[in-house]
Amino acid sequence: MINYQKKLDEIIGGMEGRKTLLLHACCAPCSSYVLEYLSGCFDISLLFYNPNIYPMEEYRKRLNEVKRLIGEMPLKSEVRIIEGRYEPKEFFDIAKGLEQAQEGGERCFKCYRLRLEEAARAAEKGGFDFFTTTLSISPHKNAQKLNEIGEELEKEYGVRYLYADFKKKEGYKRSIELSRIYGLYRQNYCGCGFSRAAVRKDS
Repeated sequence: MINYQKKLDEIIGGMEGRKTLLLHACCAPCSSYVLEYLSGCFDISLLFYNPNIYPMEEYRKRLNEVKRLIGEMPLKSEVRIIEGRYEPKEFFDIAKGLEQAQEGGERCFKCYRLRLEEAARAAEKGGFDFFTTTLSISPHKNAQKLNEIGEELEKEYGVRYLYADFKKKEGYKRSIELSRIYGLYRQNYCGCGFSRAAVRKDS
């Protein structure tokens, strides 16, 4: 098993000067610790691209919470937010045929790639030094798969992927603390209609 936290430490330790980072974010709670951790090393632009989120009211709520967090949290450098397009069809297209797939399986992996590829594309277009995602902070997300996809996209788009497993170093615990400090909305499902239905079924 690869230690992605160690890889992240090695990348940061080997950097000369500040670098630019295109950070894909899924929500404010997951972004909180990652921004606190990385804003001292990178000039960050945060990309909110999540066509999987359902319904639209939930999407807007999560986007507004990210904006509020960036406005209120004392970070070590200014963070710019990039609002991605919200086209749910992009998610449903990649989920086609996988509607009955188990949570955390192949449908989720395709969703990882959909969002990471948009981040890689935006990073290439914007001339960023690195790109990555906040997704690995969640204990429900497969960090190994996320990093494997990131590595593939690095080769495809020519922008370095910042390897990470942000739940390490008690990152997930810190995200909960920061959520409490800033009164962040913590959703009870990943985002898509399938995950929402699964939570309601189990409750």
